[in-house]
Amino acid sequence: MKTSDYIARFLAAQGIPQVFEVVGGMITHLLDSMHVNGAPRVVSVHHEQAAAFAAEGYARMTGIPGVALATSGPGATNLLTGIGSCYFDSTPALFLTGQVNRSEQKRDKAIRQLGFQETDITSIAAPITKASMLIDDADEVPAIFERAVLTALSGRPGPVLLDIPMDVQRVDIEPKRIEPVRPPAGADPDEALVREALDALRRAERPLILVGGGIRSGRAARALRILLQDVHVPVVNSLMAVDALPFAHPLRAGLIGSYGNRWANLAIARSDVMLVLGSRLDVRQTGADTEGFRAGRRIFHVDCQPGEMNNRVTGCTAIESELQPFLLAMARRASAHGIVAPEEWTREIAALRAQWPDTAESPDLKGINPNVFLHQLSQSAKSTAAYVADVGQHQMWAAQSLELGPEQRFLTSGGMGAMGFGLPAAIGACFAVPGQPVVLIAGDGGFQLNIQELETVRRNGLPLKMILLNNGCHGMVRQFQQSYFHERYQSTLWGYTAPDFERVAGAYEIPAKTIDRDGDIDAALSWVNGSDGPALLQVMIDTYTNAYPKLAFGRPITEMEPQATPLEMEGT
Repeated sequence: MKTSDYIARFLAAQGIPQVFEVVGGMITHLLDSMHVNGAPRVVSVHHEQAAAFAAEGYARMTGIPGVALATSGPGATNLLTGIGSCYFDSTPALFLTGQVNRSEQKRDKAIRQLGFQETDITSIAAPITKASMLIDDADEVPAIFERAVLTALSGRPGPVLLDIPMDVQRVDIEPKRIEPVRPPAGADPDEALVREALDALRRAERPLILVGGGIRSGRAARALRILLQDVHVPVVNSLMAVDALPFAHPLRAGLIGSYGNRWANLAIARSDVMLVLGSRLDVRQTGADTEGFRAGRRIFHVDCQPGEMNNRVTGCTAIESELQPFLLAMARRASAHGIVAPEEWTREIAALRAQWPDTAESPDLKGINPNVFLHQLSQSAKSTAAYVADVGQHQMWAAQSLELGPEQRFLTSGGMGAMGFGLPAAIGACFAVPGQPVVLIAGDGGFQLNIQELETVRRNGLPLKMILLNNGCHGMVRQFQQSYFHERYQSTLWGYTAPDFERVAGAYEIPAKTIDRDGDIDAALSWVNGSDGPALLQVMIDTYTNAYPKLAFGRPITEMEPQATPLEMEGT
């Protein structure tokens, strides 16, 4: 069997239904084998970065490794932002790059390059992958691919890059039978620590659970919901765990962090025991004042990676465990004697929420209020399988205000924070839920980074509903300049322009509309959600609309803009 034929059959055997790619000479054997084999389906996009983000979107929805292919040189290097995004947000993925023939590689020669487009992508990608290797021997391909899938899925998931010279792809090999690769189950957690955490929550006057992105990357959302049947403790979430609980869940207490719901940040500050599940507790979650975040409460921190615990926030009780076995062990022990947070505490959080509604953080706002609009959007899109947010102010408004249903997903770029993530990741999400609508929430700045993928949407007839919040600027950095650079808006507003996206969509034969006032919202949402195929709704908002609340940098998590001013310039 030709090596490229084996690779096609191996990927299909893993339940990988499609790969995303941009064609190039060094991957033609792979593409031809997939075509002849009939699987995986080849989905051609228009930039390798988009292929990487599409693979990530698919993997985030399913837990199955997403796969993206690129040719040598610029094709391979164009994958890097998406590879990094998978690495930082713990997404299982395989990135397959074509490489020049082994005879054309410079190896140890004191030259920069021998073969055309020869690039040492494995060394470049090594810091942002779980494994990155050049395959020199075709006979090693079966073992390497099995190990690659196992590596991508095991422990804290992440990406693996395999660089395959063109001459290796065409060698005949004699592989053993192809089998699906399954990672081993996570080890049981320390029962004494499970018991200690439960006892602390039971004794607490103001207990709180903080869930992070590990809930989804660890495939533990269902286990969390099982636990909460017996452990009735309020739950706050980071940006990467917006969909851990549905909006209407009685224990859901909102988004925390730099742009978190004000009441949720205040709840953290008032808690006395906190159980942290799969969150890095980075600066965008805790603020710069880590001592203030830690003081006055006992923190149990559960993570599968020891280095993430007692890193920025010290003094935590560290529990090294994958989340699913930990939560199920906790649920088994809690089922006999449940925990109910004191009623005074739940009433206190409810009062804070009533005092600081997300829709009233910008009372002097002109035109369409993004937070109000996003509540309306989610109320009108009950059949949506997933919301995908690009990066910017719209990302924060979406995390603050979307009303997710029990099975609806929320995908965004957290650790990498990559503008341009939204559209291709939404394409990947569409392939994960064939025929079901997916909603993209993007800004005018980020949308332009991968705007070419409108053609991928059109060609595949994807039911993608694109909501474009157009404020005519790079809003998040413009807000930063307003706070720290005396309203000098270089490159965010001055020197920045955007097209009329309704007309752009028309060029791709995608139906589109534009609204700029509250009175048009209901009809526009009915139109965009009522269409069978793709549709784009451009929502014009005021250029100077800010995302509030926002942690006042250098201050405790309780002090947020616009009521408080930063003590120092934020560095992230």
